[in-house]
Amino acid sequence: QVQLGESGGGSVQAGGSLRLSCTVSRYTDDSVLMAWFRQVPGKEREGVAAIYRSYNSPFYGEPAKGRFTIAIDNARNTLYLQMNRLKAEDTATYYCAAGAAVDSGVLQAASYKYWGQGTPVTVSS
Repeated sequence: QVQLGESGGGSVQAGGSLRLSCTVSRYTDDSVLMAWFRQVPGKEREGVAAIYRSYNSPFYGEPAKGRFTIAIDNARNTLYLQMNRLKAEDTATYYCAAGAAVDSGVLQAASYKYWGQGTPVTVSS
């Protein structure tokens, strides 16, 4: 079993930055792919960014391109999401996720087996 724990959420003004962190209890064969998702009430969970533990080749959803950076520190068992130039529409609960390797769908929630509890981000305009 893999446990994920997010931190770093909070309130920030538009244009500001936040860095989210996700600690991973252990690495397994079914947690080689890691990602950040976000969700607002009444909407589906949206893929923000994903990365394979062993490859420095990130994937980004459209809202994240050019503003967010996903990174992984395997030595510290920690996944990060650096969010810059935040907008009000980035307001959501952000979730860390881990799953097995996939041929496609790295930004689809169904690709992930393990989830954290989420950390809220509020961006005020």
